[in-house]
Amino acid sequence: MIAGDNRERMQLPPQLETKFAELLGRYPVKRSALIPMMLYAQDYYGYLGDDILAEIAIRLELNIIQVTETLLYYSMLRRKAVGKYHIQVCTNVSCMLRGGYEIFDHLKTRLEIGNRETTSTGTFSLEEVECMGACTGAPAIQVNYDFYENLTPESVDLLLEELQTGMKPQPVACTSGSVHERHDFEKLVISRRFGLENSRSIDVYRQNDGYKALEKAVKEMTPEQVIDEVKKSNLRGRGGAGFPTGMKWSFVPKDIPKPKYVICNADESEPGTCKDRPLMEHDPHQLIEGVTIAGRAIGSQRGYIYIRGEYRYVLDIVDKAIAEAYAAGYLGKNILGTDFSFDVCTHTGAGAYECGEESALMESLEGKRGYPRIKPPFPAVVGLYGCPTIINNVESLSAVPAIILRGGEWYANLGTPKNGGTRMLCISGHVNRPGIYEVPLGMNMRLAIDELGGGVRGGKKVKAVIPGGSSCPLLKADEIDIAMDYDSLAKAGSMLGSGAMIVIDEDTCMVDVARRIMHFYAHESCGWCIPCREGTAWLQKMLDRFHAGHGTPEDIPLIGELAQNMLGRTFCPLGDAAAMPTISIIKKWQQEFEDHLHGKCAYMSAADILAMAR
Repeated sequence: MIAGDNRERMQLPPQLETKFAELLGRYPVKRSALIPMMLYAQDYYGYLGDDILAEIAIRLELNIIQVTETLLYYSMLRRKAVGKYHIQVCTNVSCMLRGGYEIFDHLKTRLEIGNRETTSTGTFSLEEVECMGACTGAPAIQVNYDFYENLTPESVDLLLEELQTGMKPQPVACTSGSVHERHDFEKLVISRRFGLENSRSIDVYRQNDGYKALEKAVKEMTPEQVIDEVKKSNLRGRGGAGFPTGMKWSFVPKDIPKPKYVICNADESEPGTCKDRPLMEHDPHQLIEGVTIAGRAIGSQRGYIYIRGEYRYVLDIVDKAIAEAYAAGYLGKNILGTDFSFDVCTHTGAGAYECGEESALMESLEGKRGYPRIKPPFPAVVGLYGCPTIINNVESLSAVPAIILRGGEWYANLGTPKNGGTRMLCISGHVNRPGIYEVPLGMNMRLAIDELGGGVRGGKKVKAVIPGGSSCPLLKADEIDIAMDYDSLAKAGSMLGSGAMIVIDEDTCMVDVARRIMHFYAHESCGWCIPCREGTAWLQKMLDRFHAGHGTPEDIPLIGELAQNMLGRTFCPLGDAAAMPTISIIKKWQQEFEDHLHGKCAYMSAADILAMAR
């Protein structure tokens, strides 16, 4: 408490008091506990009232303005109560393609409420949301923190009836596509323990080579040798940028008195992407081992796993695994009897796509709004709390134990030159078998769609593919006979990105796809820089108007010009992420934009008309 602070205190329930005390012990700077504190308080009270915000401010030695300005940035934090069952419906690209709007409109009709409204009884509230990380189980909803996937209007009705009678239907624990019958084209490395009974437990993990790589790294290898092995593997960042992981680690200064930090970016929010969720759910110890080896490599003693707020059940799984690792001596002081000590804890986000950008993530972890930082300096030199920091994605860090145990050259040889190892592909959209598949880097895209995804539903033809998440330029059907690795897709004018492949069939309106993608980026723009804030907002309005049949011939080049003017002019890549798919769509499917000038969309269904009427 600030000296002389005479603000009125609030008596907290024991479970919240215990949680707050635990959170305060996790960070060297108190403010880092702000977002988790608010989210856990909201879970208890239903919303964040003045009293609890004031209490949090006192405990963190902040003023109320610092607390509320942070609160207002994150979409999951709310000042008003919602229903007993808060239903969130995803309508982003993957869900849109498989009936997300129909589910949302059905719920509005059935509950007789609109978006962000609550039934008169207070039982249900409804909200349309952006991607929630259930893309291969589309269409999907969340009820409070529980996932329900592969929905139909009939299954939604049954769900509502069960909730209304006080039953809690069994939520989906990421079963759609993550644990499936293995295909001959797959190469199992980081997903090889998926499907084992109790795969998330430390006993099963140790029975299947678990923590052997950590023992090798701390007892037989120097930190420099660990980094060299990762360099040999040609492991490139799996979060989207594709930067060589070993090289990133080597940038951390060796002789510096400041603490060093390892951050795992588990804030996967790119539409189409849902691979980190099963990696943490089914094999959390693999991730913990990878984070710890990274700590060993750079001389760090502290790691944080930043998990997106929607993944609450996953956060609980990882917390349990961390506790098991401490009890077994794989975390904490003098790990495995050596002089290496390392601590790990989770940190929850609260709904902000921007926090997937590494510098914005660090701002969020420090308890602030997730605004990106100007670079340089880069995180390896000036990162979390102004100290050297490495930030890697869940998939990247999950690959590290296998690399250390079996060798960098072995891992490199699984892929193509300069593109080592395997890749977790999230195949969603208009395919017969949406799912998450682990394949060698360089697999042919068309083959992946036909063999892994089972081809396009209803025997239809492919019209377009988003290769690596919604930020990637789209490919036409005649461009997908291509190797899926970083270099090949870059030569084709697109990106491998996060490995999120969204397949779009011949009966889909590409103007509508562009419109829905831009809605996401306009919603998620942090608003810090003008080209992104204004550009995404104007593009959203123009694409909405165009799809509704009110466009003009001048709009077509103007949309492309406005998107082009966003490229390279923003503090972080979000502006580019909004611009690149838009530019590719208006270039490759210009005829569809021209067709909209002569009447309504040729692909528009009754559900589309209802959606536009909103």
